[in-house]
Amino acid sequence: MLLLVVFVSATAFSSCKEKRGELKKIWYNGSYNRDFNDLNDVHLSVAKKIGIEPVSSREGAEHASRDMVEIKTNDYYEVEELTHSIPYLVPEAANLLEDIGKNFQDSLKNLNASIYKINSVTRTVADVKKLRKRNTNSSLNSAHQYGTTFDVSWVRYTKIDEKDTLNIDKDRLKMVLASVLRDLRRADRCYIKHERKQGCFHITARE
Repeated sequence: MLLLVVFVSATAFSSCKEKRGELKKIWYNGSYNRDFNDLNDVHLSVAKKIGIEPVSSREGAEHASRDMVEIKTNDYYEVEELTHSIPYLVPEAANLLEDIGKNFQDSLKNLNASIYKINSVTRTVADVKKLRKRNTNSSLNSAHQYGTTFDVSWVRYTKIDEKDTLNIDKDRLKMVLASVLRDLRRADRCYIKHERKQGCFHITARE
């Protein structure tokens, strides 16, 4: 399964009423490819351990082998409707996604930046087969099928408060997101692969 998600702040709507300090320098001290290089077999191993039995259809996702959480737009992220997407994750992955959203927003606030949203997805067996016809990097042996894994885009962002005149470019937003993800990875919360061609971070929950 797949899920394309976008992060938000409930407090962002009060930004017009509050004075914001000067924007702090946004920088990522590291390498995306080196810092996020967990390969498919690592993702797959933990996905099989804590995830569901792969389902062959969208209907099957509603009767999975363990409890699933339906991912809906909330104060921390926004769910996009995609052709190859089902908005369900196992609880561990759903909690991780929410924590990424919260931490991303907190980091932007600490930098005196404007608040943006980001995106994600999970796939069934049938979805992976369809996607593979168009994308050779979409493996049939995909961790997405276990409900443990989602992709977070680092190229698409949505600004929350359009009245906010401060704009942060996508490259700097990626730096903020990468810092958040690196901290969670170091805390053994997840495995992550930086996908250059797909423009996303491929993330699998570990607990």
